[in-house]
Amino acid sequence: MALPQLLTLHVQKAVEALFGISVDKIELQATRKEFEGDITMVIFPLLKVVKSNPAELGNKIGQYLTDNTNIVSRYNVVSGFLNIVISDGYYKEFFNQVKDDAQFGTVQPQEGGKAVMVEYASPNTNKPLHLGHVRNVLLGYSVANIVKAAGNKVYKTQVVNDRGIHICKSMLAWEKFGNGETPDSTGLKGDKLVGKYYVEFDKVYKEQISQLVANGATEDDAKKTAPIMVEAQAMLLKWEAGDEAVRSLWATMNGWVYKGFEETYANIGVDFDKNYYESNTYLLGKDVVEQGLASGVFYKKEDGSVWIDLTDEGLDEKLVLRKDGTSVYMTQDIGTAIQRVKDFPDVGGMVYTVGNEQDYHFKVLFLILKKLGFDWAKNLYHLSYGMVDLPSGKMKSREGTVVDADDLMADMTETAQKIAEELGKLEGYSAEEKAKLYNIIGLGALKYYILKVDPKKRILFNPEESVDFAGNTGPFIQYTYARIQSLLRRADFDISVTLAADEIDLYEKEKELIKLVSEYPAVIQDAAASHSPALIANYVYELVRGYNSFYQTVPVLGTEVLNEKIFRIQLSKKVGETIKSAFGLLGIGVPDRM
Repeated sequence: MALPQLLTLHVQKAVEALFGISVDKIELQATRKEFEGDITMVIFPLLKVVKSNPAELGNKIGQYLTDNTNIVSRYNVVSGFLNIVISDGYYKEFFNQVKDDAQFGTVQPQEGGKAVMVEYASPNTNKPLHLGHVRNVLLGYSVANIVKAAGNKVYKTQVVNDRGIHICKSMLAWEKFGNGETPDSTGLKGDKLVGKYYVEFDKVYKEQISQLVANGATEDDAKKTAPIMVEAQAMLLKWEAGDEAVRSLWATMNGWVYKGFEETYANIGVDFDKNYYESNTYLLGKDVVEQGLASGVFYKKEDGSVWIDLTDEGLDEKLVLRKDGTSVYMTQDIGTAIQRVKDFPDVGGMVYTVGNEQDYHFKVLFLILKKLGFDWAKNLYHLSYGMVDLPSGKMKSREGTVVDADDLMADMTETAQKIAEELGKLEGYSAEEKAKLYNIIGLGALKYYILKVDPKKRILFNPEESVDFAGNTGPFIQYTYARIQSLLRRADFDISVTLAADEIDLYEKEKELIKLVSEYPAVIQDAAASHSPALIANYVYELVRGYNSFYQTVPVLGTEVLNEKIFRIQLSKKVGETIKSAFGLLGIGVPDRM
């Protein structure tokens, strides 16, 4: 049992023994640094049921805990807060319980429990993945890992936006200007080749608009009548009509893109359990709208379009079916959500990893699904995140000014190589080992820099800063892990023994470190509940800071006392395992040597 739960039980017993009153909830928090204590009980809520003053009540409970439990060594009361000092004995016993637990911190999913589906990536098949996608996939993949570690079955999925006018733009430009080139003939990844023609389309389109405006057309009319846009719209109509030639080109070019995406996903280290394609889902939801019309959830306007009125909910009216009977994105999303539960009947909730420009869309979507009577709709969550900016400004795909995901990962690896070589600690490494290490450090720097930030905040991405080997960075944490592995390799004694509590005298730094380790399970649960990898990232940074302070203060292998040496190596090993586990939840690797 975790310390907060254990302490809560003891406080509840204390209140019942002292005052004859049962209380359901005890409010605990971390003790402020300026006061002595490990954990603090907030006394004020108890004053509603116990007639006393804060100081008297705190002292009575504190004394009871000290006299009647073996987990509290002493206490102090400050302004209505009971600051509790946990005994060394508790920390020793806790450490012995977890030191050999390979799954420490994680919870196995219950048999027959409800699953969570996490959606992320959701790219368009007209361009390669870019820095914005990188934040998306890292967040979604990490949240899936965290939710699973918290005790849930998880399905990872994406919706591939493989149809529509934007796809036809790339297809048309390749048809007009591509001269039959392919990924094989050019040596380009398929997604990059297709993205090249998306940019080419936009270039020609702007030139035609400028020409039409110069000839007297308004800009709005020019945008609608530019020949290349008219051709793209005609191609889309042919696609929707099932034109054989258009569909064949579409399948070929999308195939190039999928192969490119797979390579990028493999490089960044994310995967999926199921892919959904918009070309298969864009007609979903229309039947649900008809059912909603019959039940009064939706209403039809005079022009035949179908809407939902959400003004009573503080929102507005929302179109769910056009007057010509065609669907909108909301219709598709309604249908896709329902289809997912049909495909995976044990799904009891979903997490949508989508940028914050879609906040309103998901408020409406979730509300509609609730009104349609789906019980699982109460467990839908929009993992909304801020955009990623660069020192040079915003990215624009159609203008070709994005930071390509593959190029970014390659640059990060090169930066890691440059810094590692400058530090000069790679003697005895083979070329293959060096390449693997540079990749682990470079990608670790990228992932940690992005994931340590609260998802809702914007990020100004600075590649050089992220690969710093000091401070709150991935490489700093990886270096500490590697240092621990070095200690373990140098330990020439049996570290598998379990030392009895009376064989260990805890130093303050050791106690602080065990306390940090003990917080890991609660951090996982909090991160899962709030869908925030940042909680894991910042926890592991604090753990590493605590370990480095311990390492600099207390001799590990340098002590002459064998029991101290054994215990400190065991503690180092557990910290290393916790670092590796936490970084694994973030999708980050750790090297044994650096």
